[in-house]
Amino acid sequence: VTCQTEKSQIQNREIAMQMLRTKIYAEALTRQEEERGSERKLKIGTGERSEKIRTYNYPQNRVTDHRIGFTVQKLDRIMEGELDEIIEALIHYDQQSKMVG
Repeated sequence: VTCQTEKSQIQNREIAMQMLRTKIYAEALTRQEEERGSERKLKIGTGERSEKIRTYNYPQNRVTDHRIGFTVQKLDRIMEGELDEIIEALIHYDQQSKMVG
């Protein structure tokens, strides 16, 4: 960055440094926004039917969580609020994924 608006070299240097800081900040801000946008797109997904989180199969009394590949044959209990098995499986999966990556 160059600046020759003032007669004093010191003032020109200060102005140039301020311009450089502004450019660096703007670039960092843009990069951060792009990263957030891409992370958000990954989290949201496309909304396709194949991206479903859970299936509740009443005829077979079965609940399947597709994110972690967990299936339990207690749909009636889960609908009554007994979610402990699913919650434990999700916690276990989360801990395993943190250990791996």
